Amino acid sequence: MNIQEKVKKRNERRKKSIKSKVFGTPERHRLNVFKSNTGIYAQVIDDTKGHTIVSASSIDKETKTKITKEMTNTAISKIVGVVIAERAIAKNINKVVFDRNGNIYTGRIKALADAAREKGLQF
Repeated sequence: MNIQEKVKKRNERRKKSIKSKVFGTPERHRLNVFKSNTGIYAQVIDDTKGHTIVSASSIDKETKTKITKEMTNTAISKIVGVVIAERAIAKNINKVVFDRNGNIYTGRIKALADAAREKGLQF
């Protein structure tokens, strides 16, 4: 087993551990974050129905107008956090459960979460 396979297994184990504890309810929906090399995506999901209620990403039209080429990935994540919070509050969703999707709570994930908290989401 090479190093990449070990890292992948470790990440899958961490993701499974987190997912077993985090579940959205109609009162507290789940805020799921996915991070790739090129972008960051956030969704507010109702797990009882299996529907995405609100979503935002770094490739949305609204978000792309706020992003410049000089911005870092952390700054882009902050913008996505603000957008997801504004959209969620517009749909009367104030409390969420944060699902970091197996990612470590630093850098881009932390920036998105902090920006969403500053705009009024509670988690």
